[in-house]
Amino acid sequence: MTIIAVGIDLAKHVFAVHGVDQAGRAALVRPSVARDKLVELIATLPPCLIGMEACTGAHHWARLFMQHGHSVRLIAPKFVTPYRLSGKRGKNDAADAQAICEAVQRPQMRFVPTKSEAQQAQLMVHCVRQGFGEGTHRHHQPHPRAARRVWPHAGSPHPCARHGR
Repeated sequence: MTIIAVGIDLAKHVFAVHGVDQAGRAALVRPSVARDKLVELIATLPPCLIGMEACTGAHHWARLFMQHGHSVRLIAPKFVTPYRLSGKRGKNDAADAQAICEAVQRPQMRFVPTKSEAQQAQLMVHCVRQGFGEGTHRHHQPHPRAARRVWPHAGSPHPCARHGR
């Protein structure tokens, strides 16, 4: 039961993980993994291919998983969509993780390069600068909640996100 590929559907607090063995059978199905347990779970796996949809927090997770010897590939969400199973199951986190796992194994798939911390910091500066003038305040001041827009670039959700503010 050697897991060769894992698909992870990222979220704020609970993640879905789907892994397959060499025969293509589901060997690791975890529809609900807490944020603080994800690295622990991935660290216990032998080095394998890990796929995630590319988003601001995915780069942070990719760097963490690479430290444990895994090969990480980020996929643009539009390339994962064709692999989602439609029908009874519908769209949910577990189905998304399975679709990502399927998509990451395709030889012709196009991947997004993982950004370094410095590249993400530069991107955060651009996002903050872009926010000037978008708010309703005079003198081009940033909107009071502008920090929420750049917070995910650091790999964690905004602290207010868990309280619904």
